[in-house]
Amino acid sequence: MSAFVTGDAVRLADFSRICAQRTNASDYPLCLEVQGNVPIYQAHTLRNSDRLVVMNELHHLFRDGPGVVVVRQAYEDLEVVDRHSQVFDAIFAHEAAQGVAADHFAKAGSNGRIWNALQKAALQSPESFAEYYANPLLGLIAEAWLGPGFQVTAQVNVVHPGGQAQQPHRDYHLGFQTNDVVERFPLPLHALSQHLTLQGAIAHSDMPLETGPTQLLPFSQQYALGYLAWRRTEFIDYFQHHAVQLPLNKGDLLFFNPALFHAAGTNRTADRQRMANLLQISSAFGKPMEAIDRDRMMLAVYPVLLANPNLDSRAVVACTADGYSFPTNLDTDPPLSGLAPQTGQQLMLKALDERWPCSDFAAAVAQLRAKRQA
Repeated sequence: MSAFVTGDAVRLADFSRICAQRTNASDYPLCLEVQGNVPIYQAHTLRNSDRLVVMNELHHLFRDGPGVVVVRQAYEDLEVVDRHSQVFDAIFAHEAAQGVAADHFAKAGSNGRIWNALQKAALQSPESFAEYYANPLLGLIAEAWLGPGFQVTAQVNVVHPGGQAQQPHRDYHLGFQTNDVVERFPLPLHALSQHLTLQGAIAHSDMPLETGPTQLLPFSQQYALGYLAWRRTEFIDYFQHHAVQLPLNKGDLLFFNPALFHAAGTNRTADRQRMANLLQISSAFGKPMEAIDRDRMMLAVYPVLLANPNLDSRAVVACTADGYSFPTNLDTDPPLSGLAPQTGQQLMLKALDERWPCSDFAAAVAQLRAKRQA
C-alpha cells in the first residue's frame, strides 16, 4: 500500500474482517473473564503479578488484541473516589457561577464537562488529588502502552438523563483532524498516532447499561485506514450494529487504544447521571491536548506528599510534573548526565527523597522554570 492514501482506499469489507475476530481468554492469562470480546481484570491480580508480565500482556492486548480493557475494583476504598467527586462538584459550581461554557462536544445541557480537570483538581484540593492519583494501577497501565515519562490530562464528563450517544470516532492525535488533514500524513504516522496516547476512564458512579456507558468496537484499532473511515456512513452503521457496552461500577477503570472506534452511549434513565473522569495519557514523545501549569501543580501537591510519605509519591508525581526534558533552552539548561536536562518529575522526586523544605523546593522550581525559558 502507498504511504499516502485518500479516503477512496477505505473498504468496509477489510474493516469488517478485522472486527470479526474473537478474543480468546487464553491469550490473556491474567484476566478474569472476557465479556463482549473485552478482557475483564480484577485489580488485585494486576497489583500482585509480576510487573513486566502485566505490562507485556496489556501492551499485546492494546496493540494486537481487542484494544480495550476493564479493571474491576481498581479503587478498593470508594471514599477516595467520592472525595474526588466532591472536588469536581465544587469546580462545577464555581465554573457555573462564572458562566464557564460546558461541553462543546455535546448538545447544550446534556453534558457537564470540566476541562483541564487535572490541574483544577490539584489546585482545588491537593490532598484529594494526591490520594486519588496515588493508585499505582494508573501508572502501570499507562506505562504498559506508552513507556515511562508519560503525561496525564483529564476531563470530567457528566452525562445527564436523556443525554444522547456520540457519533463513533477515534481520538487524539489524528482522530481530532479532518480527513483532508489526515490524508496529508503518511500511513506510518497513522500507526504512530495511536502509540502516542492512551485513553482511560475512572468511573465515579455506577454505570448500568441504561445509563449509556461507552460503546466499544473491539479490534477496530487494527484497521490501518481507520482515521479516514470513521466519519463514513457505512462505518457508522457497522459500528451501531456491532459495538458492545459493558456496565461499570464506581471505582472501575476502562482503558483503550485511542484508535479504537468508540462513542459515549445514550443515558436512557430519567433520574441517573453518569460521571467519569476521562484520562488522556500522552507519551513523553507527544504533546497533550491541554496546556497545564505544571509548576503551580508541583507547588500545590509537594507539601501533601512531604507530609504523607506512605503515599505512592511516584504515581502522584507522574500526574503532576513534566516528565520530559524538552523543549528547553540548552544554553541555560544543559544536560545533567547523558543528553537530557533534568525534568520536573526528577526534581520533585529528588526533593521528596531528600526531604527538602517547601521553600527550597519552590526556589528550585522557579530556577528550573527560568532555565527553560528562551
